This record gives sequence, structure tokens and C-alpha cells, in this order.
Amino acid sequence: MSSDEPDRIIHADNLAVLPTLPDGRFTLVYLDPPFNTGRAQTRQSTRHVRVAATDDAAQEPGSAGAVGTITGFAGKRYERIRGDLLRYDDRFDDYWGFLEPRLVEAWRLLADDGTLYLHLDYREAHYAKVLLDALFGRESFLNELIWAYDYGAKAKRKWPTKHDTILVYVKNPSAYWFDSTAVDREPYMAPGLVTPEKAELGKLPTDVWWHTIVSPTGREKTGYPTQKPEGILRRIVQASTREGDWVLDFFAGSGTTGAVAATLGRRFVLVDENPEAIAVMKGRFTDVAGVVFEQGPTGR
Repeated sequence: MSSDEPDRIIHADNLAVLPTLPDGRFTLVYLDPPFNTGRAQTRQSTRHVRVAATDDAAQEPGSAGAVGTITGFAGKRYERIRGDLLRYDDRFDDYWGFLEPRLVEAWRLLADDGTLYLHLDYREAHYAKVLLDALFGRESFLNELIWAYDYGAKAKRKWPTKHDTILVYVKNPSAYWFDSTAVDREPYMAPGLVTPEKAELGKLPTDVWWHTIVSPTGREKTGYPTQKPEGILRRIVQASTREGDWVLDFFAGSGTTGAVAATLGRRFVLVDENPEAIAVMKGRFTDVAGVVFEQGPTGR
């Protein structure tokens, strides 16, 4: 992919598209996968434990508990052991079987200074954090972002669940791009505790983001059920990319990632297999010059 290639929106199964994209091309990969895939998956409970490069015994087929090795995303090896982690919630085993090969591709596609943002709900985030630490390396973990909102039904028998989790991992902990000065500042919650000059300037966001959902009557509303607000994506794109960088979202949904990228002068590739998502994006990108819609390869 070169700088003169068009922004693309691809209608296909993302696992069929991703291998066709070049290594290390994207500075940002944002993923908002479905929380319930609705697919029958081959069930195999595993956990990944890092193996030291000098641990020859772990390479032997007969090692206790070992069923082979896999290569970690950062070039490290992991012993694959039938394990305990996923047995705590076997439904997550199905989910991880769906998500893991896509994360392998996401890691390959990230530039050396690139960042992955994985957007999950509270049911999956704690499992994903442990597994991503094993696959990426704990040193690649940058942040756990909490997106808090206050709209929707209120629970009566527990604390209302009003947040999503966004796990942030970098490709290279020594070289990732992050520019806090490019991020829109927000008001202080207690402006009287700071100087008038600071209050007027506002503050940089922390790792807890208070932001409303997409308003049912607002200008952003596309009608797509899982649409995320532009404000959340704007902050991510501002911090983790530069003008002209490539952004990838292969669970594109309503296309918010691409819409924000275009507004900020970034390039993008969006992928989704849902015809309704493609229809929404065709309407949303009507006035955005140079966007090409493609029918991608069939799933595998």
C-alpha cells in the first residue's frame, strides 16, 4: 500500500482480507469486535505461557503438559499448554477461538510504531487482558481505558453497568507513537481548584473517558446498532497517529473509525462482512472524496 492508494471499504470476512494486506502498514488498528460472535467454533481450552529462548526442554515433544509451541507476536515463543484459564468461562473459549487468529493478523499489520486498541465489554475484558499479555508480552501493554457513559436502562438489583473497556497494546514498547499534545483537551471537573489559565486551557484526558453514547436523535446517528461515538475515536486517532498515517478497522460497523480518520487527514481501510454495515457506510461516505468500495475475497 502506498500513499497514493485510495481509502478502501471492503465487504468480506475480515479473516479472508487480512492476509492480503502488507506487513507493518498500519500505525493504528482499532477493533470493536462483536461480543457474541454467533458462530460455532472448534473448542480447545488452552493457555499461553512464555518460554525462555534458551529453554531447550520446552521444545521437546515429550515435555510434561506441552502440546507444542507457537510464536508470539513479538517474536517470542510460548509453550501451548492445555490449561486452566479458559475453563473459568468456557463461553470465552469460543470467543477467543474467533478472535485470536484475527489478533495475530492485526499484530502483523501494525507498523513498528503502531498501536492496537481492542474495545470490549466487561464480560470479556479481564480474560482478554491475561491472554493479550501472554501473546503480546506484558511490556507491550500501554493502557486500560475505561469509557464511561450514563445513558440507557438502569439496573435495580446491582450497580448499573455503564462502561466499556479498551485495551491498548503497542507493537514496540520502545518506539510507539503517542502524541498527547494532539488530543482535544477537556474541562476540569473542579475548575475552581486550578488557576484561571489552566481552567481555560482544560486538561488532558486520563484513562477514564466520560463520554455519552451516540444520541438517538443526534447528527451522528446512522441507525447502526453498535455505532460508537466519533468523540471516542477522535481521541484515539489524534493520539496514536500522524497526518497521512494508515488506520485499519476490520470490524468496521457503521464506519466511525474511517469517518474520523478522514476528518483528521489520515488514511484508512475498513472491513465488514455485514451487508447492513456496508449499506450504512455507503451513505455515510457519499461526500468523502476518493473512497473505494470493494467486494473482497470469500471467507475461509
